Amino acid sequence: MQAPYDTEATADVFAKAKNTFNWLIGHLTDAQTGTLAHNRLEETITEQGRELQRLLLQAHLDLRALRELEQVRHARHQDVGAAGVIGADGVPRRRVELGHHRLLATVTGTVTVTRCAWRAPGVGNVYPADAALSLPAVRHSAGLAKLAVIETVRGSFDAALAAITTRCGQVIGKRQIEQLVAQAAADVDAFYAARTVLPCTASTVLAISVDGKGIAMRPEALRPATAKAAARARATFRTRLAAGEKPARKRMATLGVVYDAEPAPRRPHDVIAVPGGRSGRRLSRARPNATRKWLCGSVITGPGPVIAKVFDHAEARDPAHARPWVVLVDG
Repeated sequence: MQAPYDTEATADVFAKAKNTFNWLIGHLTDAQTGTLAHNRLEETITEQGRELQRLLLQAHLDLRALRELEQVRHARHQDVGAAGVIGADGVPRRRVELGHHRLLATVTGTVTVTRCAWRAPGVGNVYPADAALSLPAVRHSAGLAKLAVIETVRGSFDAALAAITTRCGQVIGKRQIEQLVAQAAADVDAFYAARTVLPCTASTVLAISVDGKGIAMRPEALRPATAKAAARARATFRTRLAAGEKPARKRMATLGVVYDAEPAPRRPHDVIAVPGGRSGRRLSRARPNATRKWLCGSVITGPGPVIAKVFDHAEARDPAHARPWVVLVDG
């Protein structure tokens, strides 16, 4: 068994965070700092502030590790917990090892999680602290995964990596962003399948919208017609396409949404700008608000199955067709 680390009552796990905070205050109150421009001050506070947040998170995790160790020692002293910890497989682990570490990349930086491992012959370790923290199987935290999805849907993976690195530092790579986004996308259907749609009144509008989105694909993933067009296309050095010319490298994905909306009558000047500008006497009315949204989409099948799935869900919401339906299409 490894030697336990220091658990003295005087041990201050927040010492590094306090020192960083005090240094930052001292730096901001220094006479030389008083001559810096605001952009330099922003950079200093952003960088040191992120490090301070990382140290605070690390200190809290270290405090949890100390408390877990004290609980193990107390159980041994009282001779309780002889059954140890029972894993999901039903096998009890009676042997405990201290000082097991794993890294966790977060939006504030990478921290180390120290915890106790409960072991038994022939089975994997069980870490109660991992379950208490709800740690992911991979290194990257749920907050970092959420940020990766938010930044990826705005543009490319390269742009998402640049945005995350600017905000969080070097905590993730491009391949890891791709994996996190793929994992998040796999939960979309299950998420909407688990939601229960509340009933609405007969005046509530049932809105349906279907649209297409071109997605750049690898050559082997193109549909047959697009692949033939790509094979016929000749490589050129032009930077812009001619009118009506297609690059023959995209595949159309069909996206569908069903949602409810309360009627919101609006006047012409609520939608179109009034000549001469608006006055305080004619305030614009609120626009309709989409609620209880349900989404689906596919880049594998054509538009037909997605549209059928959208109308099936709409029929389930309003089987008697007692509500007004609004269908929005493009093209």
